[in-house]
Amino acid sequence: MRSFPHVFHVTRRQTPHHGALFWLAHAAVLLTLLLIATEVSAQQGAGLKAQYEQMAPQLARSPFQRPILLSSVDDTERPTGEMHAIVAHGFPALSAALQRADAWCELLTLPANVKRCVVDDDAKPLTLHMAVGRKFDQPIEDAYALDFRFQVIAAQPQYLLVEMSAAKGPMGTSDYHLTLEAIPLDARRSFIRLRYAYANNMAARLATSAYLATSGREKVGFTVVGRDGDGGPRYVGGIQGIAERNTMRYFLAIESYLDTLPTPADRRLDKRLRDWYAATERYARQLHEQTLDEYVTMKLKEARRQVAQATPVR
Repeated sequence: MRSFPHVFHVTRRQTPHHGALFWLAHAAVLLTLLLIATEVSAQQGAGLKAQYEQMAPQLARSPFQRPILLSSVDDTERPTGEMHAIVAHGFPALSAALQRADAWCELLTLPANVKRCVVDDDAKPLTLHMAVGRKFDQPIEDAYALDFRFQVIAAQPQYLLVEMSAAKGPMGTSDYHLTLEAIPLDARRSFIRLRYAYANNMAARLATSAYLATSGREKVGFTVVGRDGDGGPRYVGGIQGIAERNTMRYFLAIESYLDTLPTPADRRLDKRLRDWYAATERYARQLHEQTLDEYVTMKLKEARRQVAQATPVR
């Protein structure tokens, strides 16, 4: 019986020791995972840098008369657009801005069909609740919900990776992904890769076919697929055209957002809207939808409506 107190005494002495070992092991695992994640990010950044070096001659000869390259995939089930571009923004400022979910909400509402965007800080991961509708003024109740999960996958001194994904979209679309990668080139320039993709079920493909056969039949993308009888360019149409137009709209929204950050806050939205509209009008054949006054009036109304809905009634 005298051995019992001895046993309990030894157990009490060992408990703090084992606890310390547990937390040390736990910290070692976390450190290992952090090192692995950092190494993966470094590899991804190196891969994007290699891609830039490979594309540099094409970027210098871009048909857009500026260092951007746009491509798409001819796939009715999985429309995909991809932009590679050099932007006139230093990496630290670009990375700091585009790590923020609210920044993406502000820039994603520049396209005419995005009526509202609200960040849900309580969701895990952060979620951008968007309302997507027609390219003209309409009641918010008539818009479609699109909820983007927002994640900063990597934020390193030489590499940024942000991803937004949505399981469901409007009219039978699903599996949305909007991915941005960026690396520094020099003190004033960064290289980005923007990828936009989603999935179409049968109902969505039928709806898209109907649109392309009617109101969307004259819509085109940016890739030149031939020449007409007068020698002018013939642009890709169909689902590729849709993917390219949307990818370009999002890219121009990112640029307009970054360009207007130095603008005083009380003038920033108006300037951002006008800059984005002017940028799209450089590609009016593909992106023109309405006049400047119609667009700005609609967007300012939507912004006021969002502020009013977010303000609690007293």
